[in-house]
Amino acid sequence: MPSTDKSKAELREIILEHIPKEAEITRIEFEGPALAIYAKRPEILIEREYIITKIVNIIKKRIVTRSDPSVRLPEKEAERIIHEIVPKEAEITNIVFDPPLGEVIIEAKKPGLVIGKNGATLQEIILKTRWRPRAVRSPPKQSKIMVHIEHSLYASSKDRERILRNVGERIFRPLLHEVGDVRITMLGSAREVGRSAILVQTRESQVLLDCGINPGSTKPFEAFPRLDAPQFDIESLDAVVISHAHLDHCGFLPYLFKYGYDGPVYCSLPNLSLMTLLQLDYLDVLSKQGMPLPYDQKDVREAVLHTIPLRYGVVTDIAPDIRLTLHNAGHILGSSVVHLHIGEGYHNIVYTGDFKYGKTMLLEASATEFPRVETIITESTYSAPTDVMPSRAEAEKKLVSIINETLERGGKVIIPVPAVGRAQEIMLVIDEYMRRGELKEAPVFIEGMISESTAIHMAYPEYLSREVRNKIINEGVNPFESEYFTVVEHPSARAEIIEGEPCIILATAGMLEGGPVIDYFQNLADDERNSLIFVSYQIEGTLGRRIQKGAQEVSMVDQDGRIRVIKVGLKVHTVEGFSGHSDRRQIINYLRRISPKPENIIICHGERGKCLALADFLRRKYKVNAIAPDILETIKLR
Repeated sequence: MPSTDKSKAELREIILEHIPKEAEITRIEFEGPALAIYAKRPEILIEREYIITKIVNIIKKRIVTRSDPSVRLPEKEAERIIHEIVPKEAEITNIVFDPPLGEVIIEAKKPGLVIGKNGATLQEIILKTRWRPRAVRSPPKQSKIMVHIEHSLYASSKDRERILRNVGERIFRPLLHEVGDVRITMLGSAREVGRSAILVQTRESQVLLDCGINPGSTKPFEAFPRLDAPQFDIESLDAVVISHAHLDHCGFLPYLFKYGYDGPVYCSLPNLSLMTLLQLDYLDVLSKQGMPLPYDQKDVREAVLHTIPLRYGVVTDIAPDIRLTLHNAGHILGSSVVHLHIGEGYHNIVYTGDFKYGKTMLLEASATEFPRVETIITESTYSAPTDVMPSRAEAEKKLVSIINETLERGGKVIIPVPAVGRAQEIMLVIDEYMRRGELKEAPVFIEGMISESTAIHMAYPEYLSREVRNKIINEGVNPFESEYFTVVEHPSARAEIIEGEPCIILATAGMLEGGPVIDYFQNLADDERNSLIFVSYQIEGTLGRRIQKGAQEVSMVDQDGRIRVIKVGLKVHTVEGFSGHSDRRQIINYLRRISPKPENIIICHGERGKCLALADFLRRKYKVNAIAPDILETIKLR
């Protein structure tokens, strides 16, 4: 009988057989994708790691050890003891208790001192408090959204406990059918960019990969995933996996909870914070525009409570016959290439989400090595033969050159940026080139949601490029907090910046559709000494696209609600090469270098013509089974 078929009673029997009685096991529970062993003396299991390792090898499931709630010290007392045990030099900044998991998260500027030599300090904390400690590095800057999520999870600890138990029971239910009939149905992103949503089905399970919106459409039928498809049944859905935080991949997720979904959401650790930030901002933008809301803040909160964040490389059961592993995608912070292992080696799917097969200042290139791959589902946003971007080095040099020329003639530089990813990349470039002396020193003003997004980036340095990670963790240098940068805390400061000396302004939004960048543009647009530099894609129909195409005048609504005609006298530049997507060469190189070689390539997340053309090229050139399915099309993989 396969391990996935073992009942809870059988699993309990195996566990108790191998665990010493002195650990005093009180219960064994399913908790999300793991089995939790509660003990009155958990330190015995933690000290003798080999016991748990042996059990894991037998039952092929993740195990976590927890102290029984009856033996844990009250939180206030435990906090006092932790402060006594941990050396003051560790500089503890925050202690957070997570009752459902029996964990205490200790944030410190020097987490190594919290851990102690060979984990000695952590062991002492377990012995004296019976809480399982987790040492994390204090973020250099506090993120409001991360604090909000933390408080939300703490206030709803009972709900969270219920959710994890239910998820565990569902994952470890006995298999009713033999593994087979692996199918995918395109509920979105088929021959289009936006509303990514792909349903993966087996005889036993249903998993949804992404649940996004199409930001370029106002018609619900085109803006949202086709959840009306007969293949989709919210009651039968085992899990949702979110590849990254952009709204075209996660913007519709809370809608599932509005209509009764009570299952888990899996994503990377940083993705939870970024996803929540952008979903709440999406609601705020819709409200200001007087548009109907597809869901509300309560539904966003439900999505948070149901999210189980995972680290890259950790294999996790998400259904009786499906295991999930996330890998770096190189697109934005926390973006993931999703690997699904179905059955015991029956079929393996790799879903790239949006990916960058090229190293940048901010992130490492996307992963290409997987244990097994039969089918790959890839994006094709920039897959046309003409979609060849300049190298990152060329893009950086061009950006620096335009800024230098503008500053030298006494002008100001406006760079409209998306708050997540592009803003941080441009910040790193400016800081690096100013430090080298290749970029003229000038004040750099940062405004909008950039600051909050950057705080989340600083909280997860291990997800950034080696160089940035090394600077933050080992050298104590934070390039996001450069002396050249000034965060604009209030709109009242803008007048002084607009009237002041030559400077660089980084502000949201990236396509000049709302946000603080509008105020700067309205006041600086008529001066030919100034420059506007686009570093991100401008969608057709946006103000950014009209200006990019050479509009001499544009009509805009000012802060008082009056329509103003703005003369565009400043110089308008576009610097390509900063995209978080792969261009055609990178997509093809990635597909060639994926190891092992896939049998099927499914093309999505691209304009219709690009999807079809790339599939045709791959079939002809590499003799692989490459297809570009349409919306609502179901493909049987095996």
